[in-house]
Amino acid sequence: MRFHRPKTTRSQIAVIPMIDILFVLLVFFIVSTAFKKPRDVLNIELPTIREIPSDSVSDTRSTIALDALGNVTLDSLVVPEGLLESYLVAYQKQNPGRKLELEADKNIPLERLLKAWDALTKAGIPIKDVPARIKIPAK
Repeated sequence: MRFHRPKTTRSQIAVIPMIDILFVLLVFFIVSTAFKKPRDVLNIELPTIREIPSDSVSDTRSTIALDALGNVTLDSLVVPEGLLESYLVAYQKQNPGRKLELEADKNIPLERLLKAWDALTKAGIPIKDVPARIKIPAK
């Protein structure tokens, strides 16, 4: 006897509808993603010291002054932007053995202070030999 056997078919997974759903989800996540906003500049309060009056001067130092507007002066000589390193090298040749002192304004960005220290290092002047004073603006 022959019995009726239903034809067996392989079960198939519908791939194209799954791709459509994944594409819709991808578009949804791309559109709903909140992109990062640029971060604000971190204001850092630089440490300050109070000057103690003294009767004697231990040694005379030349001053590298950094003001809040970004101007750099080396003993009242205005240094153009980005040329501090070459000015320091020439200054060392003219004044061998003369020590330097960094005088920075309190409102100066930290980036400017780091650039000055980098120029000192590139000119061959150890940072530890250059004390830094922070000027508090007069009220």
